[in-house]
Amino acid sequence: MKNALLLTFGSRGDVEPFIALALGLSKRDWRVTLCTASRYRDWIEGFGVASAPMTSELLEIMETQEGRAMLEGSAGMIGAIRTGLKLAGLIKPINAQMMHDAWSAAKTVRPDVVIYHPKVLAAPHIAEALGVPAVMAAFQPMIVPTNAFPAAGMPRLPIPGYNRLSYKAIPAAYGTYKKAVNSFRTNELGLGPIRRNADMLALPALRDIPVLHALSGHVVPAPADWPPHAHMVGYWRLPPDPSYRAPEDLAAFLESGTPPVYVGFGSMTVKDPEGLTKLILEALDRAEVRGVVSAGWAGLNASERNANVHFVGNVPHAWLFPRMAAVVHHGGAGTTASSFLAGVPTVVCPFIADQPFWAQRSVDLRVGAPPVPRKKMTAERLAASIRVAVGNPTIKENATALAARLSQEDGVATAIRHIEQACMAGEAMTNEF
Repeated sequence: MKNALLLTFGSRGDVEPFIALALGLSKRDWRVTLCTASRYRDWIEGFGVASAPMTSELLEIMETQEGRAMLEGSAGMIGAIRTGLKLAGLIKPINAQMMHDAWSAAKTVRPDVVIYHPKVLAAPHIAEALGVPAVMAAFQPMIVPTNAFPAAGMPRLPIPGYNRLSYKAIPAAYGTYKKAVNSFRTNELGLGPIRRNADMLALPALRDIPVLHALSGHVVPAPADWPPHAHMVGYWRLPPDPSYRAPEDLAAFLESGTPPVYVGFGSMTVKDPEGLTKLILEALDRAEVRGVVSAGWAGLNASERNANVHFVGNVPHAWLFPRMAAVVHHGGAGTTASSFLAGVPTVVCPFIADQPFWAQRSVDLRVGAPPVPRKKMTAERLAASIRVAVGNPTIKENATALAARLSQEDGVATAIRHIEQACMAGEAMTNEF
């Protein structure tokens, strides 16, 4: 039995696909360990997946008032890079601890392959130190350059050559942490330093690291100019939990009237949760729809109850979204995938990074109403988009058709085929020596 070490970090949307992959690998007789923020331990182990802890301090910083302000003030990839630079000084020691935690997990697991989210800076360097294959998992098309479109989160510009050039912004942002990575390579791994920013993500010593894009070609067609090591494999979805039962108050609300509109911004934080909650309630009222509002990291809640709006905590998107008339969300890759898979119209309210990209994709696919960026959000604008989402039958038909196509894909199975091929190629290369 071979060992796989999965390394990821971020919100639940960065972790859930890795749990799905872990379950799929386990069925193929892999021994799997998922290393991520320690706050997710109980959730991961509830699926029977072994976990290894990584410090959660960075997530805790994002939840501070300063972190909330910086995240809410960011827009697009450029804004995300600016935010990252502001945070760099605060999180250097935390990054060092995260790399140490990842290495500790690797020394315990002794993996035959390292599968990693690009947010985990240590991952490819650990694979190099252990002499095992590395496989990158990407939830956005922002790593592998193409002429087809700019890196997710970068603006669209009608400049010849711009699309491919835009991908240089990603390693440039990672370069902020090159000194810390080199310290880790030297002091903990016993490796020499890297010199290029691009080596932060994929090392020449590991050849062409396979990049598995865990999203559907029906949502983002694979560019014709991608190299052979880049793959569009399909979404990594958790199987439905047959034992899940909705809270009684939520079930009663859903049964008491017409399908409501979901509003939730996931891992996005805001400076004024009360003000944003009032805006959402006003928008739902203006649109004359019932609502299910998820508190999320923003802490959305209302002091006064409203008979037409129900507030919820963590409810599985796969269960909840198909029961909605439309889904209003921040445009995170995971939530966007859930909305597409549910077959309901969407309204994306992008805050940061790749979220404007997913907002535009929802429009291009004709499954989404006009996006409402957080920085420009008003109750009137949000209500107008909600009315389009619930009132345009063509958007509903398109959303249903897209979900039907997505349901035919098995992204986990496709990913595992590529992972096992990478391992066989690694073994063949080792045997040559």
